[in-house]
Amino acid sequence: MRILQTPARLFATGGVESYVRNLSNELLSMGHEVSVICADTPRDNEVNGRINTKVLRTVGKVANTNITPALPLAFLKEDFDILHTHLPTPWSADWSALASRLKKRPLVLTYHNDIVGEGAANYVACLYNKTALKLLLKSADRIIVTRGNYMSPLLEGCMEKISIIPLGIDVAAFQPRESPRQGDIFFLSVLDEYHRYKGLEHLLRALKILKQEMPNVRLVVGGSGSLVDYYRSLTESLGLDENVRFTGFIPTKRLQDYYNGCKLFVLPSTDPTREGFGIVPLEAMACGKPVVTTEIAGMAEEIKKSEAGLMVSRGNEAELAEAMLCILENENLAKKMGTSGRRLVEERYSWRRVAEDIEKVYRGLV
Repeated sequence: MRILQTPARLFATGGVESYVRNLSNELLSMGHEVSVICADTPRDNEVNGRINTKVLRTVGKVANTNITPALPLAFLKEDFDILHTHLPTPWSADWSALASRLKKRPLVLTYHNDIVGEGAANYVACLYNKTALKLLLKSADRIIVTRGNYMSPLLEGCMEKISIIPLGIDVAAFQPRESPRQGDIFFLSVLDEYHRYKGLEHLLRALKILKQEMPNVRLVVGGSGSLVDYYRSLTESLGLDENVRFTGFIPTKRLQDYYNGCKLFVLPSTDPTREGFGIVPLEAMACGKPVVTTEIAGMAEEIKKSEAGLMVSRGNEAELAEAMLCILENENLAKKMGTSGRRLVEERYSWRRVAEDIEKVYRGLV
């Protein structure tokens, strides 16, 4: 099949970008032709040269969406059997819906999470959800949702065409190995306003509680963004200067060193409308590390059921501190959780398995 992927971005760091890169690689290896049309962004990550990638000039950005005027014409020039688009980036998704209808080709939509915003952007998001989103969902021939523990109310009228297919992980790229010590706890995210829901503020306050029991505990914060100075200031105000290290942006090829160089990975997300499946806990588990997540993470229940880590209530800093202490104080428990996590990832979350499930969706439409 000729598959056209239309994310807002491809080379940048982010869950959707990682999803498209990895899925495209697997589809290529399965014998399909894959093309991607996306916005021009800093090339933080490498992309397989076999993917036919067309990069369009960005004239601005609305919330987390790049605006590329050449996008509609670029879509119409493409020849494809399946068009696969993604939310929460409406510009590319809405034009994809129009292109699929005009060219009479099936449209697959991966609904990663809801479109929401802060302040004035939230009014725009609400307006979009009440208008254009309904047209997009109606146009989609199939909707892929990556997590089954939370179904957006915005999808209520589309249940008959929803497939639940989780994210995958490159089990060869992320695996247990000896690495230089980085710290005790690892957190990874984009550190900007849009990603505040990842819960770093709560983690820092929980760390202050944890410090009472473990004075020398070390947190490694990976990622860059406009709020780095804010988080540094918060760290200082909490008296955690000696306990927290901000690494800045971490290239994908170095991530394994950080996962393996820490004892525990934590993702204390707070907003179920924004948090998608959560790729970073998968990467940590693939590296044999226990994880602590809140109940809204895409695979939180499986983490709890398989005993690969602990699940805590969002926003509960005391509970988060207790969970981290429980794992950090018990080396045998941490090792057991890490082994369970690696096994779970190998059995259920390899990208090949995910790509095969998505291929079945494609074949049911062409």
